[in-house]
Amino acid sequence: MAGRSRIELPQHVSEPFEVFLNGVPQHRGRDYDQLGRTLVFSRELKTEGKLGFWRWTSLWLGVAGTYRQNDVVDVVYRSGGKRMVETGLRFEPLDEEPTGRLGS
Repeated sequence: MAGRSRIELPQHVSEPFEVFLNGVPQHRGRDYDQLGRTLVFSRELKTEGKLGFWRWTSLWLGVAGTYRQNDVVDVVYRSGGKRMVETGLRFEPLDEEPTGRLGS
């Protein structure tokens, strides 16, 4: 399946946890699946990256806005009885079918 992305959970994040994409709650089994410590999203996630000189110049002059896709994934979990947030998790495209069973 083309256009999927994956995220490796940091070692200190344990279940239960909540996943947010651009501040919107995501649901396991519908928006993403889990394979061990890997979250597999059913869509391609993208980040805008660095802006070059001409892009900055056009923004500064008001010639162009910046409306590129810039996804941010956050995970909320509990540690030591406190609610913790791991924000801006790094994602990458999923080029091949993962092996194993995607669990819930």
